[in-house]
Amino acid sequence: MRTVPYFINDERVEGSGDLLVYNPATGGVNAHVPVADAQLVDGVVNIARTAADTWRNSTLSQRTNVLFTLRQLLVQHADELAALITQEHGKTLADAKGELARGLENVEYACGLTEHMKGDFSSQVADGVDVHSVREPVGVVAAITPFNFPIMVPLWMTANAIATGNAVILKPSERDPSVSVRLGELLREAGLPSGVFNVIHGNADTVNRLLEHPGIDAISFVGSTPVARHVYLTGTAHGKRVQALGGAKNHMVVLPDADLDIAADAAINAGFGSAGERCMAISVVVAVGDIADELIGRITDRLDRLTVGPGDDPSSDFGPLITKEHRDRVVGYVTSAPSEGITVVRDGTSWADKPGFFVGPCLLDGVEPGMKAYDDEIFGPVLGVSRVATYADAVTMVNANPYGNGVAIFTRDGNAARLFSREVNVGMIGVNVPIPVPIAAYSFGGWKNSLFGHSHIYGPEGFAFYTRAKVVTTRWPQPSESQIDLGFPTTR
Repeated sequence: MRTVPYFINDERVEGSGDLLVYNPATGGVNAHVPVADAQLVDGVVNIARTAADTWRNSTLSQRTNVLFTLRQLLVQHADELAALITQEHGKTLADAKGELARGLENVEYACGLTEHMKGDFSSQVADGVDVHSVREPVGVVAAITPFNFPIMVPLWMTANAIATGNAVILKPSERDPSVSVRLGELLREAGLPSGVFNVIHGNADTVNRLLEHPGIDAISFVGSTPVARHVYLTGTAHGKRVQALGGAKNHMVVLPDADLDIAADAAINAGFGSAGERCMAISVVVAVGDIADELIGRITDRLDRLTVGPGDDPSSDFGPLITKEHRDRVVGYVTSAPSEGITVVRDGTSWADKPGFFVGPCLLDGVEPGMKAYDDEIFGPVLGVSRVATYADAVTMVNANPYGNGVAIFTRDGNAARLFSREVNVGMIGVNVPIPVPIAAYSFGGWKNSLFGHSHIYGPEGFAFYTRAKVVTTRWPQPSESQIDLGFPTTR
């Protein structure tokens, strides 16, 4: 049985451990995953610190060349990387390639680091005095990434961290870690010096050692809200800069004037793509007014045409869930829904009887706050429908939810869309766009319990997070000038 190696100091390093990687389409075990203990973590941190001291002094053109070459290599190896993702995560090959494409966007953004790293300069702020600012790397970054996007999220973090002169220790999800090791090899091939990028595997103890380690300067995390809260509190308590992105409960508000065919297409794409294992997936459609029955009919018609199957089958619209435990959890929400007064319009739980970790598409009507199917992030192919009377009721529902990651509104009314964008307390908003993940030139992140810390991920905020500002005030006296002044400095 294959054991997934670490990637440390530019080499594959074997380890031992009893964590298992499954093929979600069959339920069979693909590989074992080692667990990095405190001693191994300490050694990797020391390697990264040494590498960071050198890499911070690399030229911006050297970093740019590495990132440009990485982009070329990622494109060349796209089929291989997508296959690795599908084997361990279960998503379709098309979805895996789409994930890689969104990660590539951020690599391309990071290639503009010469522009993004610019400081400011003010001449003659006082007689003979100039001031300029620079951005310097924080040092060693620990990137802790989720199972649902095993290449995209590491690229969101790693590209910017490397571009700004930091060393990175990536701890990927133990459920689908192989593509992260391959990323390390491609970075080595791109010319990144030894020790600047490392991959370790492990469990909660491994993560806690990273959060507490005095040699780690910053933590980037994406995962569930309870873990994000723990990462933020623990990391900041140990003096680290932390960005921790948590869970979501994303609403799609459909107003009575919306094009219901477009809305139904969007609900299917955003609700069931990647089997719903997306933090930006739409999990609740909020039907405003008297359109709910018609909208449900159109969604159901499309839902019944979806094909569920292995991710490497081109006919599959979506694949299995990541583990048996997660599949059983998702099934539990559907089977318990009637006890909460919810109507199960479509029940895909019979797929759970098949080999692998499959759940078919499920549609629930009458989902309301206070019900488990509404309150919890299900993270599966389960779409709920809530019925509200007015636009104001929809806004109240969205704002009352403890999550604030993404939200969408479907309407033909520009003023309603503009008002909605201003009134909802959510970090990312789509107008007739169901999954409003911004391009790499903007930053990704939500509000409320979807984000801990002030910094969103990638884009301008990503560059700011991985750097520290330094301001230099300069005065060059004339050769003949010599004086002692004990007064407080002024700008006059």
